[in-house]
Amino acid sequence: MSSDAERFPPAAKALRTRVVMAGAFVGALIALGLSVTFSWGEGAGGGIGGGAGKLNAAAKEAFSSPPGSCLTWDNPDATDAHKVDCAQPHLFEVTSVVDVGAQFPPGAPAPALEQWQQIAQTRCTTDVRPYLGHPLDPYGKLTTNLLRPTAAQWSDGDRQLRCGLQWAGPGGKLQPTSGPAKDQDQSAVWEPGTCLALLGKGVGDPIDCAQPHSYEIIAKLDLKTKFTDGYPSQDKQKTWLDTECVKAAATYTDGADLAAKKLSLGWDLREQESWDAGSTKVNCKIAAKLPDNTGLQAVTGSVKGGPQGDAPRGNGDGPPMGGEGPSAGHGPSSTAPKPGQ
Repeated sequence: MSSDAERFPPAAKALRTRVVMAGAFVGALIALGLSVTFSWGEGAGGGIGGGAGKLNAAAKEAFSSPPGSCLTWDNPDATDAHKVDCAQPHLFEVTSVVDVGAQFPPGAPAPALEQWQQIAQTRCTTDVRPYLGHPLDPYGKLTTNLLRPTAAQWSDGDRQLRCGLQWAGPGGKLQPTSGPAKDQDQSAVWEPGTCLALLGKGVGDPIDCAQPHSYEIIAKLDLKTKFTDGYPSQDKQKTWLDTECVKAAATYTDGADLAAKKLSLGWDLREQESWDAGSTKVNCKIAAKLPDNTGLQAVTGSVKGGPQGDAPRGNGDGPPMGGEGPSAGHGPSSTAPKPGQ
């Protein structure tokens, strides 16, 4: 697992151990280490779509999609779920169809939450590598999901589940991806200019930089442009990024003195498993740590360009430039299974 930054504390890594609620999804989004499950259907208020507890035609078609289908929605409860071409932005790509009818015959009650978690972990990871044609990066942006039947569908005898891939941000919100998963770069990176929300002392999802935030992403670099002969040790990564991220910061901030403003520069490191899966890109990022080093504190406003006096300031002790950065909440928990194994 990537080392934590000396200046950016380990509280930043919380994505896959956090329970994330998601509108009226039955069971909501449940963190499962590297897998989550969700479904569309009745919520606590008696059901979506006017309380009928039924999927509309497009959502029914989406729920029944074969492997290779890409799905998206805009409504928080996914009542407008529909299939789209995978070249278009989407939130879920179906990778396999699993039938649990032998385990749960007609009349059997729906699995409890813990059972759904086990099913997701055991049934949705096996087929990922064959589907992709290469390994799934266990530290990357894509994670496995399980789309389960609604309560009404289960009562009608539907026992088919849709396993799939999604990109969940550090705060749990699904992020759109474009293109088939097999063709996507799995590197857990954000575009320069992205700011990530502050959740407690850790990292959340993208947010406007004018709002209080944790990290501001200032550069996206490809380790492979430097290391062409195979995976570089993390010490070698640090040495190179110590130079390249400082250069990027000077350009991005128009020469702002980050230390004087009690802001710190950090970056991502990549594991061997990520490199082997083709994830070679990293972010350089700026944040402010708490004085007691227990987490990150809020920074408001962008450090990009402009007079130095306009740049935001941290309230803690600003360490000197340099150091190593965590991967903004993308590292899996130490006990989570790795997909594709």
